[in-house]
Amino acid sequence: MTAQPDISRADTAALYDAHVLKNYARAAITLVRGSGCRAWDDEGRSYLDFSSGVAVSSLGHCHPHWVAAIRRQAGELVHTSNLYRHPNQGELARRLAGYAGPGRLFFCNSGGEADEALIKLSRLYGVAKAGGTEGQCFKVITARGGFHGRMFGGMSATAQEKIQKGFRPLVPGFAVAELNDLDSFAAQMDESTSAVLLETIQGESGINPCTPQFLVGLRKLCDERGILLLLDEVQCGLGRTGTFYAFEAAGIRPDAIAMAKGLGGGFPIGAVWIAERFSELFTPGTHGSTFGGTPLACAAGLAVLDVIEREGLLAKVREQGAEWLAELSALVAEFPQKLADVRGRGYLVGLQFAVDSAPYVAGLRERGLLVVPAGGNVIRVLPPLIATRAELAESVQILRETLRALG
Repeated sequence: MTAQPDISRADTAALYDAHVLKNYARAAITLVRGSGCRAWDDEGRSYLDFSSGVAVSSLGHCHPHWVAAIRRQAGELVHTSNLYRHPNQGELARRLAGYAGPGRLFFCNSGGEADEALIKLSRLYGVAKAGGTEGQCFKVITARGGFHGRMFGGMSATAQEKIQKGFRPLVPGFAVAELNDLDSFAAQMDESTSAVLLETIQGESGINPCTPQFLVGLRKLCDERGILLLLDEVQCGLGRTGTFYAFEAAGIRPDAIAMAKGLGGGFPIGAVWIAERFSELFTPGTHGSTFGGTPLACAAGLAVLDVIEREGLLAKVREQGAEWLAELSALVAEFPQKLADVRGRGYLVGLQFAVDSAPYVAGLRERGLLVVPAGGNVIRVLPPLIATRAELAESVQILRETLRALG
C-alpha cells in the first residue's frame, strides 16, 4: 500500500529546514506509516525497521492490542496530575515491581528523567549516610563509555566528550571508572561515595555489556561499603535481552533501576524502581513530574506488558536472538576486512566495523533495513520484540548484500 502524504517530501524537508532545530543528523527519508516490524516512507517504500525508534517500539508499529488500549484510554481519561490517584498507575507499578522485587515506583516521561531521579536518590541517600549533613557524601561513580541522558545531571554522569563539550561547568560529584574492572571501581570508592551508576549494557557507546562476574563483584563491593548500586536499563531493559531486565543474567538485584524506551511501546513514559528500604528517602516535595504516569501513558505501559506476557516474547527473544546472533557472527568470518566483531544479547546487538560504519548505515537503509549508529564505528541492530525468524533472517541477508556491495 502506497502512503498518501498530505505534503510532498520536498515540502516536509523545507519545513524542517526552516523551523526545526538542527540538532540531529537526519536521514533523507520521511516515514509516514508503520505496521509490525515495517515502516513505509512517503514514496511508498517499505523498510524493515530494526531501529525500533532507538529501542522504543518494543511491539513494533501499531500492535493491535496496544492501539486498542490507547484508543480506549484516550476516550476515558488522559491526564489527572499526580495530585490524584488513578487505577492504571497503581497497576503498572504493581506489575513492574513483580519483575524487579519488593519496592516502589516513580513515573516520569523519559530515560533522561529516570536517570535524574536516580541521581537525586544518590544525593538523598548520601545525606542520610552523613547523618543529615549535605555536601559530605555525594560522589557517584560511573563507567567510562556510559550514557545517562542529556539533562545536566545525566550529562555530567556521562563520561563522553561529545556529550559534555560546550556545557561546562558540569554538575560536580561524578567520578569515572573502567567498565568490567572491579579494582578500578574500588579505587574510586571513599567516604564521600554515595552510589555507583552504570548501564547493564552500554548502548550509545557501542553495545558493551557488563560481565556477570563484574556485576556480582560490584554488588558485593557496594554492600560491603554501604554504597547504592543504581542500574540504568533504559535501553537494555524491558525484555530486549530476553529477560525482563538485563541484570537478571548475573543473578543480582540493584538498589534502583531506571527504565523507559520500550516500556511505552512508542508512547513517552519513564519509570524508576527503588528497593523498599531506600524508597522512604523520597518524601512529599522532594521530586515530581507533571506528566509522569498519566492514565494514557500507563495504559500504553500495561499494554506492552500484556503482549510481552501473552505472546511469550521473553522466551522468543532468548531463543531466536541466540540463533540470530550466531548468524550475524558468521558474517565476521565472511567479511573480516569490514566487520570486526558482533556482540550483544537477545535483540540488542552491536556490529563493530573495522572501517567507517556510516556508509553501511546508509547502504542498509537503501536496501530496506533501518538501523542505529553508535560510537566507535558500531551499528546497533534493535528489532522489535515481536520480530520473527523470517524477519531476522531477512536482516542478515540485507547485511550480507550490503557488506558485499560496499568498500
